[in-house]
Amino acid sequence: MTMPQRPDPQEQARVMQARTAAIVVAATMVLWLGAQFAGGQMGLPVRYVFLFDFAALAAFFWALVVGFRLWRARQAKE
Repeated sequence: MTMPQRPDPQEQARVMQARTAAIVVAATMVLWLGAQFAGGQMGLPVRYVFLFDFAALAAFFWALVVGFRLWRARQAKE
């Protein structure tokens, strides 16, 4: 009978980072679409709509950077 291998702590950290980035992308998309819809229904000024757009862009950029760093880390490991 073989003992189960212990997961690598660095690999677990990478998995958690990837999961966090995926949640950020999904939540940002839902919140951004909701903000666009609500802004149109309430007649918000365009500057507030742009504020939502810039916040979504910042979140997407963060997720892109995290994904790129995870990809580079995996490439360096192999």
